[in-house]
Amino acid sequence: MTRVEFVQPDGEPVVVEGDVGQTVMSVAIGNAVPGIVGECGGQLSCSTCHVFVDESCRELFGEPDEFEDEMLDGTAAPREEGSRLSCQMVVGEAPVVVRVPETQY
Repeated sequence: MTRVEFVQPDGEPVVVEGDVGQTVMSVAIGNAVPGIVGECGGQLSCSTCHVFVDESCRELFGEPDEFEDEMLDGTAAPREEGSRLSCQMVVGEAPVVVRVPETQY
């Protein structure tokens, strides 16, 4: 199990555990984390799983591919450095910290 921390817009952390190999989105949905919708079920077609990856763990996930990069241009919350779609982020053994945006719609 890996620790995944979802910092809510008000600054409060929601800390859950996920299995290695799960996406950050599936960890969030499986633990009813507020603010992560995942409307398309992780098919890279809705942008409702947008998160801001903490600088401390960005190297764990690399850069978004061209399809994710294009989807990030259409997120409801403005794109920032560290913006990713959590359906494209696979959990490893290292802890993960992401910030949840104010809105997904």
